[in-house]
Amino acid sequence: MAIRVLIIDDSAMIRKVFEQELSADPEIEVVGTAPDPFVGRDKIVYLKPDVITLDIEMPRMDGLTFLGKLMKHYPIPVVIVSSLAKRGGDVALKAMELGAVEVLSKPGTAYSVGDMSEQLIEKVKAAAKVKVQKRDPDNLPTSTGIKTAAISVATTNKIVAIGASTGGTEALRDVIQRLPSMCPPVVVVQHMPQNFTKAFAERLNSLCEVEVKEAEEGDSLTMGKVLIAPGNKHMEIRRSGINYYVTLLDGPMVFHQRPAVEILFNSVAKFAGQNAVGAILTGMGKDGAQGLLNMRNAGARTIAQDEATSIVFGMPKEAIQLGAAEVVKPLQQITQTILDFCN
Repeated sequence: MAIRVLIIDDSAMIRKVFEQELSADPEIEVVGTAPDPFVGRDKIVYLKPDVITLDIEMPRMDGLTFLGKLMKHYPIPVVIVSSLAKRGGDVALKAMELGAVEVLSKPGTAYSVGDMSEQLIEKVKAAAKVKVQKRDPDNLPTSTGIKTAAISVATTNKIVAIGASTGGTEALRDVIQRLPSMCPPVVVVQHMPQNFTKAFAERLNSLCEVEVKEAEEGDSLTMGKVLIAPGNKHMEIRRSGINYYVTLLDGPMVFHQRPAVEILFNSVAKFAGQNAVGAILTGMGKDGAQGLLNMRNAGARTIAQDEATSIVFGMPKEAIQLGAAEVVKPLQQITQTILDFCN
């Protein structure tokens, strides 16, 4: 049965482009479009879509207000579509806290219509697999309150590489909040568009004991630092003597993604080998599975998130089937497993 999609966007052009691109996939049926949340609300009731694509800035009612009401009274998988503006990144991150399951950039200077179409189709299919729970927008947790005990790490040249996609923002928050302030350096690829990763990194930095930032060209990997790959740039690690640093790259999308987990993991396998720990978290598709296997074959310790705690058991499942994961762990145990492997 095809995935039923409702498009809510005040731009007639965007509605037309989204409808055209989504309808080209035989697994997706666009059942309707709406120019604002009021029309969208009525169409949700009688069309009963499986997934909604939702703009943030719209007349009469903004997307965040509508999303909060929707998740409280009629929870349904939502893919947020936003511009690449700085404010768009902050607001899109808030939307994910409210319950949106994916975020996508509108076509523009960074993403062509072709790039957007591939990502939109993939994100809609991922969202359709998510079982959304009711959320009260007035009672959202701002922090899990996790505090970590001081944990000694035997070596200073260990590095940790993590990849995630659908559901990854919450999973990464859980993992990174549990890290002690002097943990080994961590490099992360989370499938998010340009500028959204900066807002995400700033949010994590405000919640965690470690320093979290969006990676910049040449950033060093140092104890207690987490570097998140910027949207629309692949990220690799390099080594200079005993020190690691990151480099950012353009280039074609890999598994319809830029940044791609595969690119990061392959570089970690090449330059860090047995000094690395890799973890693949919740997400749709295959990105990172072969790269994690390459890491394991190079001597790294490797982890995959289990099915029960994954929002979408795609990337971890692919890694497990390839034999890339040394262990399979629930989300709540992944941080401690990483630290144990580092020791």
